[in-house]
Amino acid sequence: SVIMAGEEINEDYPVEIHEYLSTFENSIGAVDEMLKTMMSVSRNELLQKLDPLEQAKVDLVSAYTLNSMFWVYLATQGVNPKEHPVKQELERIRVYMNRVKEITDKKKAGKLDRGAASRFVKNALWQPKSKHAAKVANKGKSKN
Repeated sequence: SVIMAGEEINEDYPVEIHEYLSTFENSIGAVDEMLKTMMSVSRNELLQKLDPLEQAKVDLVSAYTLNSMFWVYLATQGVNPKEHPVKQELERIRVYMNRVKEITDKKKAGKLDRGAASRFVKNALWQPKSKHAAKVANKGKSKN
């Protein structure tokens, strides 16, 4: 074994990919921690605190994450995930995620547009000028 940066490297794989494998291992650890955190709260308890749109986001992200993890698992087993039904499932979930995003964007746009429209209308409305400004504007017009 070769020792590098305090870690023992297994000679069963090329040294060049050690950094990638270390990063992958750290990522797996981070995912594991997130899953433990998510699983520590009951689904019902979590969803009670969210509105229906937020609930849909949680469910979609959960489904997408699990299917993505299965994609990685298949790849580690030598199965091409692009030729597996998991690909269609990920695409199906993505469609629903895009729908939720559209709904969220429309809600945000509605709030922003009302304010912008209100300012636009207010500025576009005719406002009478002061008497002095009106006299100056009309000077010379009535004498023709």
